[in-house]
Parts: sequence; structure tokens; C-alpha cells
Amino acid sequence: MASTTGFLPVCLIALALSAESCLGGVRHFTFLYETTTSAPGSVELENWVTFRTGDPDRQRFSELDFRHEFEFGVTDRFQLGIYVADWRYQTGFSDQASGFAYSASAVEAIYNLTNPVIDPIGISIYQEIKIGDRLVESESKLIAQKNFGPLIIAYNATLEAVWEGSGLEEQEGEFQQALGASYELSPSFSAGLEMLHEFIFPKWDTNEHRQNFFIGPNVSARSGRWFGTITALAQATQTGDEPDWQVRTIFGFGF
Repeated sequence: MASTTGFLPVCLIALALSAESCLGGVRHFTFLYETTTSAPGSVELENWVTFRTGDPDRQRFSELDFRHEFEFGVTDRFQLGIYVADWRYQTGFSDQASGFAYSASAVEAIYNLTNPVIDPIGISIYQEIKIGDRLVESESKLIAQKNFGPLIIAYNATLEAVWEGSGLEEQEGEFQQALGASYELSPSFSAGLEMLHEFIFPKWDTNEHRQNFFIGPNVSARSGRWFGTITALAQATQTGDEPDWQVRTIFGFGF
């Protein structure tokens, strides 16, 4: 009788990789990215809605941001995304008109280097280029993730550069760190926590930087080809011109 000693680990690894591939498009977080990518040949539509509200100088503002994104699995490690349109509805801003406005469109690419299940740590790199109305933005991420059975730990380090204005003369930089944990209570439901720490540098001046810290819970549900994830973040710092609350929902459907 042939030995099955070497066969069992191979089967377990194959099952782990298969599960990661199938769930590559499912989001356990909304303010963090995960290292897994979509399966080759797959197409997914994601709709984002982010609500932000704050009360600087007792003048309350509210903003609803919308995003419509198509994600394409190109290879077993490479994923390409297209933001068809980012747009918003806002009220209460003293220097901006209330109402609907188009923001930008973008292209993003994610390349997976290591797997969060079978490797010591999963690593992916991310690049996004966004172009809009008097706006150019570059966003680079290092994404790290480790799965401990049903527990998923993710970390993102992000460097963002923004050029705005009629001649793109207004410049701003941002360094962001995000940490999240999600526990799969069942194959179709998970819950966890997300934290977001931002350093913003107007005109890339390190002497004038400001920082914000947000923290809050998330829940995610999935079934078949669809998933929905929601996160509510509260500001733990006292930055007046930043939102007190951010609530983001992402609904995705695979074709």
C-alpha cells in the first residue's frame, strides 16, 4: 500500500490555496486591503459608500462619497482594478458648494508576493493612479497579512501624494498606517476591528504636519458570489477639520 504521509500536507496546502483564491475578492475590512488577489479570469463589481461627518467650529459638515470599481483577476498573483467613477454629495462646507460632484477615476494594481496561510506572512504591493477635476493622486501601499485559522490580521502602510488646483500647484503628502483584525465566526460571517493613523503634510512640510487616529468595529457577510462589509470609525484625536465619524460600506458581486 502506498504511503499517504507526504500526500496529506500537499492536500492541505492545495485546499488552503484554493480557499484563498475563491475568497480573493471578499473584503473583511473596508479601510484596509488584504494580500489575497482575485482568481485569474474573474471579474467583480464593488460599490463603495463612505459617510463622513464632523463639527469644526460648530459648523457641521457631512459628505457622502461613492465609488464604482471593477476588479479583474489577471494571474494567480496579479489583480487590476478600474474606478469607473468616484463622486460625492456634500453639505456644510464653508469653502465648497453643496450638492453632487464628480471627483475622479483611477486605475489600481495589486501584486501578491507571498501567501498569508502557508508562508510566515503574506505580502502584496499596491499602486494606484487617480486623475480627476484639477486633481492627480498617486497612492502606494505595502500590504501585510497573516491568517491564524479563522483570525485574520492585516496591516497597510500607505504613502500618498496629491496635486490639486487649476495648475496642480497645491501639493499635499500623507503617510498612513492601518491595522485590522477580523474573526470568521462562520464561513459566511465575520467581525473585527480597524484602526487608522494618518500623518498629513501640507506642501510636504514636516513642520506643519497634523495627525489623526480613527478606530472602530467592522462586520462582513458573504454568500455565493456576493459580499457586504461595513466599518464605523470614530476619531480619537481632536483634529477640528477632520470628520468625527466615518462609516464605509462595500458591496461586491462576482461575475
